[in-house]
Amino acid sequence: MAHAKNHDYHILPPSIWPFLGAVGAFVMLYGAVLWMHGISSWMFWVGLAVVLYTMYGWWADVVREARTGDHTPVVRIGLRYGFILFITSEVMFFAAWFWSFFKHAMYPMYEYAGTEYIKPDYHPIDPFHIPLINTVILLLSGVAVTWAHHALVHENNRKALINGLAIAIVLGIAFTALQAYEYGVLILHYGWTFGGDIFYSNFFMATGFHGVHVIVGTIFLIVCLIRAIKGDFTPEQHVGFEAAAWYWHFVDVVWLFLFFAVYIWGTAGM
Repeated sequence: MAHAKNHDYHILPPSIWPFLGAVGAFVMLYGAVLWMHGISSWMFWVGLAVVLYTMYGWWADVVREARTGDHTPVVRIGLRYGFILFITSEVMFFAAWFWSFFKHAMYPMYEYAGTEYIKPDYHPIDPFHIPLINTVILLLSGVAVTWAHHALVHENNRKALINGLAIAIVLGIAFTALQAYEYGVLILHYGWTFGGDIFYSNFFMATGFHGVHVIVGTIFLIVCLIRAIKGDFTPEQHVGFEAAAWYWHFVDVVWLFLFFAVYIWGTAGM
């Protein structure tokens, strides 16, 4: 049951989640380094499990705080600012991959060896086949999320909110399935590899990390759909759904840059 607050701030009780998350992230990172050196992979998976458990527990606490009235208008502003900073960090993350992609496309030299870079003989991708279909799918999913947000904020229409989220989730899953199919064709039929050449590395890291973000965003939307079905979110208080919508639109915009830079220009010009 919601409780009354005589101030605008949320005084958090002691929590184990920050410490547990830091330990899990360290173990996962250290385990990843060991795995890359061919030593062992178990530490990475243990760290990943701890991180996922921390995410579930911590975010479940945040949802309970919203239901019990702890998210006052001032707290909601702070949550929005925090998520904006998170998306900003994600922009910088992808900026690094675009930097690497364009640098090696415009200056294709192995500087440490002083020799000219020879681009591998690869099967070119038709950007107007699966990549274009995925572009349309992702943009339509963004429209569905916007519809759901408008239905909640401006009409308080829960049915439209649920339908919009459901459509966006289905489209997100379709995007992931098509990208997995594309990867399978490139790797199994045309001999593309995950490493060994800067062209393949840049392509798979940029598009692959975006694919991971689509999966994360889809899970984000699924959680929002479950909460909407349970009666969460009001036109005045819906920070969780708002964050999911912002994240999904960020994923849309990154994909547009990938589609034009990597698929249309990159596979032909790099």
